[in-house]
Formats: sequence, C-alpha cells, structure tokens
Amino acid sequence: MVDPIKSSRRRSINLTIREDVIAAVKSLSLNASQAAEAGLIEAIRQARAQAWRQENRAGVDAHNARIEADGVLLSPDWALE
Repeated sequence: MVDPIKSSRRRSINLTIREDVIAAVKSLSLNASQAAEAGLIEAIRQARAQAWRQENRAGVDAHNARIEADGVLLSPDWALE
C-alpha cells in the first residue's frame, strides 16, 4: 500500500477544477498543487479509516459487547477509588 504522506516524488497531472475555485486560489496566492495534494491526502486518510471501521466492525462490536457484559479486564489505580 502506498503511503502518500511519506512519498516525496512528484508527478505532473491534469485536474479539472471549477473556475471560481481556481480564481479564489489565485486571489489568495495559494499553491493549487499543494492544496490539491493536501485535500487528496486527507481524502485517502478518511477512506482508509472508513474501510478499517467496516473491515473490523464485527471485532469491535464483539469487544464492546464483552466490555458491556463483563466490564474491563483491568482497572487503572485511579479508577479504584
């Protein structure tokens, strides 16, 4: 799996972006490539997190059901008071 955060190689691509968005980017002197890359990295992070939640839903539900039924296995010292 490619980690977009750690890769430093750049590749030129074509994107289609609304004209008003590009106008705002230019008027604010933003770097469109950096902004697009940051947005894509965030979209990748969110998609991976959602996929993980779906893939692990049964295990998390089972864990939560066990905690609900039996409580936690170990209680921290501060919780014993």
